[in-house]
Amino acid sequence: MPQILQIAAIVVATFGAGAATLTVMNEDIPDLAVPEGDWTSSGALDGMAFAISGMDLASGAELEDELLFRNGTFQSVDCEEYCNFGWSDYKTKDIDGVIHFTATAICPDAPHTVVWYGQLTGDEMAIDVTWTTRRWYWTNQIQIEGVGLALPPEPASS
Repeated sequence: MPQILQIAAIVVATFGAGAATLTVMNEDIPDLAVPEGDWTSSGALDGMAFAISGMDLASGAELEDELLFRNGTFQSVDCEEYCNFGWSDYKTKDIDGVIHFTATAICPDAPHTVVWYGQLTGDEMAIDVTWTTRRWYWTNQIQIEGVGLALPPEPASS
């Protein structure tokens, strides 16, 4: 067999084995599964803000955040500081007086996706969150649970 064909065969075998290895290494992890239902873009939480205390379920690390709702959009202050996520659309549904919300935030500069699901009862909010980072060679996910209280509304500027 001519030497060029031997080299080509080695290259094909090497890349073929490497591709199989990468496929096994990069097993995807699904984002947080949000319950199905009649979600609407009602702006039901507009003008509200919440101080949240949470925990990374894997490491036990404590997390503090502030969640903001304005004009049908949602923002996590911590996510904004970390990766300039910006404002994301949010949706709500009311089940027996409990407002449920969901939002998906995507970092424009890195492969981070954060999915939020929360329930607001009175002025108390409970949240479940997944922060998933997907790279071609691995996928990592942080699962977070938290609770918090509504913050007083900001005074109207004159």
